[in-house]
Amino acid sequence: MRFMMFMIPNISENDWMPDPEAVAAMTKYNEELTKAGVLLALDGLHPSTNGARVSFPGGKATVTDGPFSEAKEVIGGYWLIDVKSKDEAVEWAKRAPCADGPVIEVRQVFEIEDFPPEVQRAAGR
Repeated sequence: MRFMMFMIPNISENDWMPDPEAVAAMTKYNEELTKAGVLLALDGLHPSTNGARVSFPGGKATVTDGPFSEAKEVIGGYWLIDVKSKDEAVEWAKRAPCADGPVIEVRQVFEIEDFPPEVQRAAGR
């Protein structure tokens, strides 16, 4: 089962540069994920001030450049892990070196087998 773990730090868009101690602790955590054989991918993300959103009102693509004033939370990065259960994914999230404030959201990734047969066929399966 694949899970995304989203890092939601307790920082503003203006304070997005991590301190060296936090990076060292997170690097150690990432090495543990790698050694356990569960890590598929990970990355930190630039702030939304450098991003864009594409919406489709009336079916027409509309681009809005960041920052996004309606955003209440910043996604600082993610891990993609492959584990046996949601409980195992949550256990990995609990081990992250996050002191006083950051949140890690754990979400299962859909696999084609999770969909009904008609959806699988529509996807070419």
